[in-house]
Amino acid sequence: MSYLVVGISHRSADINVLERVALDPDAATKLALAVKNSPAVAESAVIATCNRTEVYATVDRFHAGMDEVTAILSDVTGVPLLDLAEHLYVHFEEGAVAHLFQVAVGLDSMVVGESQILGQVKETLRVGQDLETIGTDLNALLQHALRVGKRAHAETGIDSAGRSVVSAGLEALGGFEGRRALVVGAGSMASLAAQTLLNGGAKSVTIANRNYDRAVALAERVGGTAIQLANVPDALAEAELVVSCTGARGVVLTEEMIRNATDGQPFGVLDVALPRDVAPEAARIPGVTLVTLADIAGTSGGSEADIDEVRRIVSEETGAFEATRRAASVAPTVVALRAMATELVDSELARLERRLPGLDDVQREEVTRTIRRVVDKVLHNPTVRVKELAADPGGPTYANALRELFALDQATVDAVTTPKAPGGEHA
Repeated sequence: MSYLVVGISHRSADINVLERVALDPDAATKLALAVKNSPAVAESAVIATCNRTEVYATVDRFHAGMDEVTAILSDVTGVPLLDLAEHLYVHFEEGAVAHLFQVAVGLDSMVVGESQILGQVKETLRVGQDLETIGTDLNALLQHALRVGKRAHAETGIDSAGRSVVSAGLEALGGFEGRRALVVGAGSMASLAAQTLLNGGAKSVTIANRNYDRAVALAERVGGTAIQLANVPDALAEAELVVSCTGARGVVLTEEMIRNATDGQPFGVLDVALPRDVAPEAARIPGVTLVTLADIAGTSGGSEADIDEVRRIVSEETGAFEATRRAASVAPTVVALRAMATELVDSELARLERRLPGLDDVQREEVTRTIRRVVDKVLHNPTVRVKELAADPGGPTYANALRELFALDQATVDAVTTPKAPGGEHA
């Protein structure tokens, strides 16, 4: 099986396109399950954030896999394939591995180096394991990606500034210390916003959410005040800035709502939701500064030296992961070769027993040991060398040569790694 990535992000599409393909958790689950159940795909996982929607899959054929994934992505998002295709990017095999590692370390984020994406990759792994859309191959890839992300943040200062989409957006609004803030939403992004505001010296933070109990829970956790979503117009009039990050499909803060609340006074609006929560027309209101995800893209949380070092780590880890994969790919050939040798030895020993029935136990044991020792010595160097050479880019070709030289049937090799069904038969 080969790794395939099909995705769309802030790097390939503007916010108008991204909000059309934005997925809530239920839609992301639907996408992962649909991809997993397509004929060319063995495993699937979906990373869905405020600035990317990516499908990770293991496929037996590149073109068939790509066609199936893109068609399903179009179907689940409701975006026609022709409209979607020009914004999609595709990575295959080593390119797919390198891309995920770049995502995990924050190199591909709107705010380069932000660490929130690592938690989102971890959540993708958890969800895929729960859904059973992730198997051995994607589990190994995602687990390694998490280790790469942790290494990058531990060994470099790429996130030393602690910047996130929220903090970058608040900086663009001119800061927030001493200001009264309203946070609309109660999910992970809202939690980050509330914590950032309170830790950074906001005068007060009010949290509004459609589910009032969730607003209360978040307010109690961070030290804010909870209100019903219906009370947002009144809360806007008391606030000096608002951060909106709900999962709603339509506008939550209308132009009229913000105009009536601000009355021409300086007011900051940060919209980090996708689809957007705030009516774009709000930017035309006197005194209002509206910052969206499009305004944040491209900012960085680390120095150029840190970014270069993280790129080196990604390259090194990609090479190491691929070397491990190549080494693992020759193991079935080695096992199948030794199994064939054992079968031949057993057959010859049985034939010898028929021809020389008068051998006593000591003689029979000595003959058996001698034959097995000779066969082991003959196979030792080829099998050891093929494992050593497997780590090189051309390593798998040595396994192919071994199969050809010893006339190993491919089905026999494949059977080594094929799970067995109950009763001992291969599934």
